[in-house]
Amino acid sequence: MTKIQAHLFRQILQAVLIIVGGLVMIALLAQGLSRTDLILENRQSAMTYFYIVLLGAPQVIALLLPLALFVAGVWALNRIHKDSEIVVAQAAGMTRWQVASPIMRLAVMCLVVHLSVNLWVQPLAQREMRSAVAEARADLAAALFRVGQFTTNGDRLTFYARDQVGGELRGVLISDMTDPEFPTDILARSAALVSVEGRPTLLLRDALSQQLDTNQQLSVLEFDQYMFDLTEFMKEDSQLALKPSDRFLFELLFIDRKNYFEARDADSSLAEAHSRLSAPLLNIVMALLAIVAVLGGDFSRQGYGKRIGMAMAGAILILVVQIAVQSGAASDPAVNIALWLIPVLTSGTLAWVYFGRGARIGRASPRVERRPLLLRRRPS
Repeated sequence: MTKIQAHLFRQILQAVLIIVGGLVMIALLAQGLSRTDLILENRQSAMTYFYIVLLGAPQVIALLLPLALFVAGVWALNRIHKDSEIVVAQAAGMTRWQVASPIMRLAVMCLVVHLSVNLWVQPLAQREMRSAVAEARADLAAALFRVGQFTTNGDRLTFYARDQVGGELRGVLISDMTDPEFPTDILARSAALVSVEGRPTLLLRDALSQQLDTNQQLSVLEFDQYMFDLTEFMKEDSQLALKPSDRFLFELLFIDRKNYFEARDADSSLAEAHSRLSAPLLNIVMALLAIVAVLGGDFSRQGYGKRIGMAMAGAILILVVQIAVQSGAASDPAVNIALWLIPVLTSGTLAWVYFGRGARIGRASPRVERRPLLLRRRPS
């Protein structure tokens, strides 16, 4: 790259990094608000909360990178163009391609980053996030045992503990409504959470069990020790099942037809695979759209608000249509071809407008008829 091209590249790269960072922070903040139940309901630490939120960053970056490239390209090119730097570059003999090459090179770099995130980083992060969320939701000690409070696990179990000393609970009350016709209430002097053959179990000491029998008579039983199995009351989290967004590319393309869930989501998996491979091409589309919006017309010191507004509307429309087509491809695999046609045809049209048609218009100039200059001699 020449010095002018390197200057343009640095200006656009700085804008891309700033805008991507800002948009990602806003998206992560919005995503984090939906995860506040990890702290409020499951009493998880702030570190667990921020760790899970950060694991969602790769998916957010992949979604926002093309739009951030367009905004950064328009902002940087518009500022440079208004300062007449583009005019100076063109006056120095630079062609349209040489002027646009910095942002196109950056677009190719964004394409490679976007593709890498889609193929490797996002599946790893999504799997780890779902595993962390499932582990946090299945933490019975945090979700169920709250000293001095009545806590419930659905409509079947109510738990209360008066105090906690070390790892032992004191003054424990359990109301088991698994069988609504014959509910069971258990009182215990102390209790401790243990694991029996891999199953979470509450070890009750000096326990008293009360239950109504078939004759509606109160049956009271006393135990020195009583093992209360908590396996049936563990929360079942549907997020443990891998979604298409959590799978690697080869898992999306080569599914196990014998697996009911994978066979059921076969069309969705195929649409996800095509989307991951075609979505990075949107970086090229957004870069060309920014170039055409700012450099595709005549120079004006008053700005290019109209062209930029139309380009912004076009960028949002392209992203919305791409997402809508992916949703449609999840039910009709034939629509997957549109995921490729949208970026390819759009980028080809924009390239023709700027590099083909625009270059011919720029070379065209009105003919000037040259006439010999006649010099008349003044009479002396």
